[in-house]
Amino acid sequence: MRAWQQAALDQFNATRPKDFLAVATPGAGKTTFALTLARELVDDRSVQRVIVVVPTEHLKHQWSEAAVRVGLSLDPDFTNASAVNPAYHGIVVTYAQVGMHPFKHHAVTSARRSLVILDEIHHAGDAKSWGDGVREAYEDAEHRLALTGTPFRSDDSQIPFVRYEEDGEGHLVSRADYTYGYSHALTDGVVRPVVFLAYSGEARWRDSAGEEYAARLGEPLNAEHTARAWRTALDPKGEWMPAVLQAAHTRLMQLRRHIPDAGGLVIASDTKTARAYAKILQKLSSTPVAVVLSDEPGSSERISEFSESTDQWMVAVRMVSEGVDVPRLAVGVYATSAATPLFFAQAIGRFVRSRRKGETASVFLPSVPVLLNLAEHMEKQRDHVLGKPDRPKQGWEDDLLAEANREQNEPDDVGSYESLGADAELDSLIYDGSTYGTGTFSGSEEEADYLGLPGLLDADQVKALLRKRQEEQLDARDEQERLRREREAEDAKRKEIEGTSFRGKTAAAVDEDETASEEIPRLRKELNTVVSIVAGKRKRPHGAIHTEARKACGGPPTALCSAEQLRDRIAYLRDW
Repeated sequence: MRAWQQAALDQFNATRPKDFLAVATPGAGKTTFALTLARELVDDRSVQRVIVVVPTEHLKHQWSEAAVRVGLSLDPDFTNASAVNPAYHGIVVTYAQVGMHPFKHHAVTSARRSLVILDEIHHAGDAKSWGDGVREAYEDAEHRLALTGTPFRSDDSQIPFVRYEEDGEGHLVSRADYTYGYSHALTDGVVRPVVFLAYSGEARWRDSAGEEYAARLGEPLNAEHTARAWRTALDPKGEWMPAVLQAAHTRLMQLRRHIPDAGGLVIASDTKTARAYAKILQKLSSTPVAVVLSDEPGSSERISEFSESTDQWMVAVRMVSEGVDVPRLAVGVYATSAATPLFFAQAIGRFVRSRRKGETASVFLPSVPVLLNLAEHMEKQRDHVLGKPDRPKQGWEDDLLAEANREQNEPDDVGSYESLGADAELDSLIYDGSTYGTGTFSGSEEEADYLGLPGLLDADQVKALLRKRQEEQLDARDEQERLRREREAEDAKRKEIEGTSFRGKTAAAVDEDETASEEIPRLRKELNTVVSIVAGKRKRPHGAIHTEARKACGGPPTALCSAEQLRDRIAYLRDW
């Protein structure tokens, strides 16, 4: 057993409590801990039956197969209409099953001394019938072991059998009996380091009145424009998603040089886009692309087949966002508008499971403020707070989430706008809470350099490499700035000597043959690079830095700025 698993087991055995909540980051090995504890209780006859409750049908079979490794047989096919097979040590059921017939499950539990393992216990609050059913069914269990990697919810639905304590501010806060967070797991080498690659770019769309808009992902925008720019980027018919999928595939091929069976997962918003993404990937991949849709039969089998194969890509909607064990997943594309802390943490949890020392994971995502904030604070420990839901605190982000999470086919949304396309641009890398700016277009040498990060690096090596590259970029740009100022001084001196107006652009632009249409995009990229650097150093969102520069220098949003206004903001941020 891993050190944390043994420590948690020792803590449980010290008092053998009726209720025990173990919080461990996704990929840390909660299943192994729980089944080892179950095996001990069965062996010393403290319990006569083991009952595991899980969120999905797929996980029933996953738990049953894992139990075999510790010598336990758990029936994954038990239904509300069947009797318990005495040949098994116990059963595996879903929260939905329990909610539909809690009295049946109470009878099964109370018939023999039972250990109830509640996997991803926060799901017990998903519906009142689920929470009430779980309480009714298992109130008389001998022991209840609750497990979760994300012990929080975005609402005030109380989680059954979880202890809540006053926080001194009028709120009730969930309390775990044992906690093993991502930071600890990363230090111990139990999980992989995750590098987030945030892609920006200019999105363009037309509203129902025929007016066209353009906005850059990641810049301060109102809720409506941010949501539409976000959706435009995720449109499979545009340029953004194919470019990001190409970059993700390049990264996967790089990793497979070191890890031959490394796989990739695209998490899509809905069935239609999932299939469209799969078609794009099929043109890139040399192996079949698995499509997993939770509402189709055979989904569990397709996940298992992909897990056991060496195929390159799988595309799914929500089914694999939680609890599904595919250890070889090493590259992810977060192509969904779901942005709650709970969903994000569980989705990223699919990529952190470590198999050997030095494996790294890469997750590609849109450069949207709410996602960047979640990526920067992935290691943050959260608890479930009643009366203080875990959701973005800024009003505009509440509006953004509501808009972004709406289905595109909702009646009041049909025809409201038309996507015109979006350019994909690697904007920044996020690792261990720090942001490393890039600001270069997709396909550039610098992006290729980042996509070629070695596939076998431990957490400290990843941090050292990213910092080294960031310093090299800063040194190169400082040298460019020094040369620019020298040229500008020479031009000024020449104008003074000649007594004539200097024709053409000043050296503050770039090369003499650069046109205004070329200069402004370059300056926008440079501004976003500087914003990324400042945001990383100040530990503040990119949008806040853009807003600060605009307040200080004046002028319109970045997309509408002149070259001179862009240079002013760059200079302001460099001085700051």
